[in-house]
Amino acid sequence: MQAIVLNSFGGPEAFQLCEVTKPVPQAGQVLVRVHATSINPLDYQVRRGDYPGLVPLPAITGHDVSGVVETVGPGVTAFAPGDAVWYTPQIFDGAGSYAEYHVAAESIVGKKPPSLSHLEAASLTLVGGTAWEALVVRAALRVGESVLIHGGAGGVGHVAIQLAKAMGARVFTTVRAANASFVRGLGADVVIDYEQEDYVDAVLRETYGHGVDVVLDTIGGNTLSRSPDALAQLGRVVSIVDIAQPQNLIQAWGKNASYHMVFTRQNRGKLDELSALVERGQLRPHVGAIYPLADIPLAHARLESANNGLQGKIAIAVVPAEARFRYHSV
Repeated sequence: MQAIVLNSFGGPEAFQLCEVTKPVPQAGQVLVRVHATSINPLDYQVRRGDYPGLVPLPAITGHDVSGVVETVGPGVTAFAPGDAVWYTPQIFDGAGSYAEYHVAAESIVGKKPPSLSHLEAASLTLVGGTAWEALVVRAALRVGESVLIHGGAGGVGHVAIQLAKAMGARVFTTVRAANASFVRGLGADVVIDYEQEDYVDAVLRETYGHGVDVVLDTIGGNTLSRSPDALAQLGRVVSIVDIAQPQNLIQAWGKNASYHMVFTRQNRGKLDELSALVERGQLRPHVGAIYPLADIPLAHARLESANNGLQGKIAIAVVPAEARFRYHSV
């Protein structure tokens, strides 16, 4: 089978398109013909060597799968050949999704939502699971509360806006002016152009000084230290970003704030919850660009570049026919 292989850490050019051995499912595993995958910030962090001790080389990386079950291993009961499935491969535990075939434990695989294409489904597994873990499991966002989602036009951000609206929350989000109409279309109630206005000032103005109940940090920087200024009492901050530098959180003490760091976990339960939202029309991933498997280096370079013009996710058509209706690489 063909796969994109990472032989050394570095830039996008470190990837190579190679012929590798097709995997064989063991007990409790399914073999999936990958129709689509997608690109996440985690993917380029892995590629450039941010986690060298967790990624033995050479490696097949990638963290989203939408495809069709080809064969199943002994003991598998939930799936059969021909089933359309979606999932996030176990992170830092085995081969990833940049390949024509992938094997996965039955327990982390879900039935693909029928209303999503493979490109759309592959654009939702990791970011959807992350948003669910952040807002539902960790922040315990409730009906009538308010949430500030940083980076609302991005992969996690655009899903988090829809999820928060489905939960009955009032949604604030930060974006560039060019993405304002996009996030409003997703349901954002208050859109803050962070290049023109300080988000703390905007939140306090719109909440009459009260602040928001939850902040979801998808961007890093000084968000952890500044978030308490925009929080209500007993507010919660959830971050999906690994931040190396120390930050002063003294302001959080005065707000009785709680902080949650999220590294998403793989399981079928989250996928089934996301699928239900999709089928009710409350959640839809946005595919901002599509590349073929061989052009994954170009997709990485684009996602990493500043002001890349992307909204939502970059999807990868592993089966070429998946991209026939909307392929574009620039």
